[in-house]
Amino acid sequence: MGSSQYKRLVTIATWTATLVATLLLIIKSIAVFYTGSVSILASMIDSLMDIGMSVVNLLAVRYALQPPDSEHRFGHGKAEHLAGLAQAAFISGSGLMLIYTGANSIHRQAPLEGDSLGLWVMLVSTALTVALVGFQRYVVRRTNNSVIKADSLHYVMDILMNAAVLLALLLTHYGWFWADGVFAIIIALYIMVEALKIGREAVQNLLDRELPEDEQATVRSVSMAVDGVLGVHDLRTRQSGATRFIQLHIELADELSLYQSHQIADLVEEAIQQQWQDVDVIVHQDPRSVVSSEQKQQFD
Repeated sequence: MGSSQYKRLVTIATWTATLVATLLLIIKSIAVFYTGSVSILASMIDSLMDIGMSVVNLLAVRYALQPPDSEHRFGHGKAEHLAGLAQAAFISGSGLMLIYTGANSIHRQAPLEGDSLGLWVMLVSTALTVALVGFQRYVVRRTNNSVIKADSLHYVMDILMNAAVLLALLLTHYGWFWADGVFAIIIALYIMVEALKIGREAVQNLLDRELPEDEQATVRSVSMAVDGVLGVHDLRTRQSGATRFIQLHIELADELSLYQSHQIADLVEEAIQQQWQDVDVIVHQDPRSVVSSEQKQQFD
């Protein structure tokens, strides 16, 4: 995927999330005003926080998509991972708050207020959120953007929360007053586990984790396929935003001139760049005789 298409998809996804969160806040506010439902009020507050996080994501993505400058020669892509880490922390905090609210609801055993308007509002909210998550997952499949991935998890949480509110409205209508709290705690535990996964991935990307093994294997195979390359060692990879950074040493025949070695290195760079459109490659040339046996065996 080209950088222009990447930028277009993630920008549309962040704006869509912001607009959907705003719409949900409006219709839930109307439902709270007319029904006085505490569970819908909690969902409305969550939508308000969604707007705040969507704005943060929008700013982070716009910053991350800026081209490299004199002070950020590797670009600004890590802003996405910082935003993903903030999302994970926010989701975890929401989960803890939800556990407290659920436990308090179980203790009080109080009926929930609500009527047909509340049910319809939650149904519409759920349908809009499901559509948003579907679009976000499409964008994640195309871009692997960590901010959109974390935001998608947050809206999955909202779907579960909406479903819990709907079920709670129905069950409490028949006297099962504990249902609201139990469902809230189950949802909270699930989203906190998922938030930990998102946070771990964001931290690993900030710590320059290597690219997946299959992508490293692709780098080695396309490099070795270039005529004149006798071996590959000291492969180092990382990803920042949409850009893959790849560094490697290629082993060449001792008798080659500097010009010939440089030509082969250019061919290796071109071969790697054909695999991914947004990639930064550095190739170092080593005479075969100076490479240690351990380095020669590194990728055998």
